[in-house]
Amino acid sequence: MNGKCLCSAVEFQLDEPIPSLYQCHCSLCRKLTGSASDTAMLISRDQFRWVRGLDKISSYRTNTGYRSDFCSSCGCTVPHLMSKTLYFWVPAGLIDGELHSQVVAHLYVDSKAPWDTIDETGARFAEMPEMEALTRLLHENSEKIESDLV
Repeated sequence: MNGKCLCSAVEFQLDEPIPSLYQCHCSLCRKLTGSASDTAMLISRDQFRWVRGLDKISSYRTNTGYRSDFCSSCGCTVPHLMSKTLYFWVPAGLIDGELHSQVVAHLYVDSKAPWDTIDETGARFAEMPEMEALTRLLHENSEKIESDLV
């Protein structure tokens, strides 16, 4: 499965199985996306490959450690290796073609915007759950979704 930024300068590949998605409703993710939440996946480092454009990636980090990587040509948010983990954060909207993943978790629901409506699907977390628990939830649910599609 391939993904790329808006101008196609930054491109990457993901190997199957593709994990389920989560939505983060924190104020930083709202600012990053300009919408109610950030929809993304956490994919193992050994399932992720850059195709091109590493030289086009710029980074911004807040004093609290929140990180945003983006294409220096079009400004589009792009994946990055999360610090202290073996996972890449991958925005779901960058994936080309049909993505058969579902949102199975909502993070920071206690700080969502008052106008944000979260549907009934998926686990809800007041804040950020432990990384191990979140990655297990995303990967376990992807296996169930794939078997339902067969």
